[in-house]
Amino acid sequence: MSLSEVLAGIQQAAADAGRPAEQVRLVAVSKGQSPEAIRQKILAHGSFPLAENRGQELRDKKIELPGAEWHFIGPLQANKIKYLRDVTLIHTVEELWQAQAVATAAEKWGQAPATLLQVHNGEAQKHGVAPEKLAELLQQVRATGLDVRGLMVMAPYGQPEAAQQLFEATARRAHDLGLAELSMGMSDDYPLAIAAGATLVRVGRSLFT
Repeated sequence: MSLSEVLAGIQQAAADAGRPAEQVRLVAVSKGQSPEAIRQKILAHGSFPLAENRGQELRDKKIELPGAEWHFIGPLQANKIKYLRDVTLIHTVEELWQAQAVATAAEKWGQAPATLLQVHNGEAQKHGVAPEKLAELLQQVRATGLDVRGLMVMAPYGQPEAAQQLFEATARRAHDLGLAELSMGMSDDYPLAIAAGATLVRVGRSLFT
């Protein structure tokens, strides 16, 4: 599958959901890919945000790919936050200390990334804040001065019915909290996420195979 095929899939999913395609933005997950592959497969065809899940890899790729928009989609670790300078959006805030650390670093950087709160999906090994604690964490993170734009969630792999229910529940929670952005859906389930209201879909494997 290519970038053009993924974009066509996004447009079709939006049309099927009765939504303008412009409401959904592709986030190209570039983790593990070389700068040359990213140039050829993604950046040669348009301007798309690139997403990494490791701080050092993001740091190194920023040098090789100047001018790109970067998102961070990995777990936030205290010793890796220093690598997130110039990141536009962090998808994975799940604890107050992470927001405090980002806000402190941003004071030195002179700019702060926007953030999303990662919602736990019910799988024991996954990251995220429990849904019932979202409102409290939202208030706490905003108190640090960071801009919270919305929610992010990862669906269980290979379980479309569970994914659909999770996406719909996350969309309702975002609406109730007055949050506009929804980072939901990956290569295997982004049509379901778009049907539920996703505004950002994180696709990687399909773009580079």
